[in-house]
Amino acid sequence: MPSVKKIRPPKTVFPAVLATFSILLSIAIIVFSPSEAKKTAVTGSSTTIVRTSGSAEGREAETNSAPTETRTLFPEYSPEAPSTGSAGLALRKSGARPGVRGTPLGAALPGNGPGAQEGKASLIIVIDDAGYSLEQLQAFLDLPFPLTIAVLPSLPHSSETAARVLAAGKELIMHQPMQARDGQDPGPRALRLGMSAGEVERILEENMATVPGIVGMNNHMGSAVSEDAAIMTTVMELAKRKGIYYLDSLTTSGSATREVARRINLRHWERDVFLDNTPDRASIIHAMDEGKKIASSNGAAVMIGHVWSADLARTLMEIYPGLVEEGYSLSSIARFMMNQSDPEFEDDAGSGD
Repeated sequence: MPSVKKIRPPKTVFPAVLATFSILLSIAIIVFSPSEAKKTAVTGSSTTIVRTSGSAEGREAETNSAPTETRTLFPEYSPEAPSTGSAGLALRKSGARPGVRGTPLGAALPGNGPGAQEGKASLIIVIDDAGYSLEQLQAFLDLPFPLTIAVLPSLPHSSETAARVLAAGKELIMHQPMQARDGQDPGPRALRLGMSAGEVERILEENMATVPGIVGMNNHMGSAVSEDAAIMTTVMELAKRKGIYYLDSLTTSGSATREVARRINLRHWERDVFLDNTPDRASIIHAMDEGKKIASSNGAAVMIGHVWSADLARTLMEIYPGLVEEGYSLSSIARFMMNQSDPEFEDDAGSGD
């Protein structure tokens, strides 16, 4: 029988196959190796960034049930438990703008969007004249960011208004009526020129009882009383004893509150801008722009609007996302003070505007 010669494959085939297999295996490892993944989902006006987490060694492949951390642009405001007056509040000293020595608000607080970086300015919005209409009030309680509501005392709806403000997680202060120079009626239970210290204290105490839960007080009208150093001394000494702050609405350039506060070593706040002197949308936006300039310069700005202003709540809601994108923190006075590092409280009595 003739012999059969076996044909052997060339010696170069096996190395080539092995090299090809190694290359394919490397590609597979690169493609399918789990790494920290980032997804972006857009729902309505909110953008949510979802980051899949994993351990440094042997991270599991991404699954729908993977643990995530979520950050939402333009977050909705989750109401916190209402704060109460405390003598420990870092009340702002007379004459000093609320300059920021640290981060105005913690990163987790409402109004702190992704654009709000460390050291960015705070916008503090106060809504005056609440207490007459619960319907007008609701539009402001629905706003998804921190807000201060100033409630007129001793009105039929004062206590109910105060309760709703606190339930909505907003900051509550008393809007104390005071005599004006032009003869306008400031309303019931007002402070008037010629009152004794005892009368002033009694009215304030009775008014405070109708708006329980306040952390501060500001003046309603008051261009006459605010210039009376004796009355304002009584008012601000009571505020100091109660552990609440005083906000001067600055209805007169001759206000005595700054000097009184300096003398009794009490910090106080002053209004920077009225938002709705002309209550149309364009004027409100212009006033807000003025407030933003002041905040950018001084660290914060206090802007006062009014609950009866038909376009104010709607305009604030409209411009809110843009404010967050620009990096502004929306805050309230007590929130700002509690988050402001201020080791120089006793040393900056002489600081001014």
